[in-house]
Amino acid sequence: MTNTNPPEPATAEPTPAPPPPAERPRKDKAPSRWGGCLPWAAILFVLLAILLVWKFPSLKAQAELGSAYAARVGCSCRYVQGRTLESCQSDFEPGMEMVSISQDPETKTITGSVPLLASRSAHYAGSSGCLLDPP
Repeated sequence: MTNTNPPEPATAEPTPAPPPPAERPRKDKAPSRWGGCLPWAAILFVLLAILLVWKFPSLKAQAELGSAYAARVGCSCRYVQGRTLESCQSDFEPGMEMVSISQDPETKTITGSVPLLASRSAHYAGSSGCLLDPP
């Protein structure tokens, strides 16, 4: 069997040029990552600020009470019972993790404080025990 069609020279067919890219409208400013979240973040910030202002008197009063309690109990524990300040912290009620106590051995004073909210002191008064200092 013979081929009656003569072989054609192998020529590369021209490939059509790709169409030009579609023109997109150019934006002067690149889109922000936070563009969609910014209004929600601002609303959330305002609501938190309102809540803080509304609850601040209650938080302040609880901080005053907690720091006075810690000073009085810490003073009695340290100077009446003669225990260390570290062991006195175990006497605090649950929920008083924010209250810290410190001592001044020269004046026999214990200070209970809640950071940025309240601070109260109690001093050892001999046979009268421990007394809270006026605020």
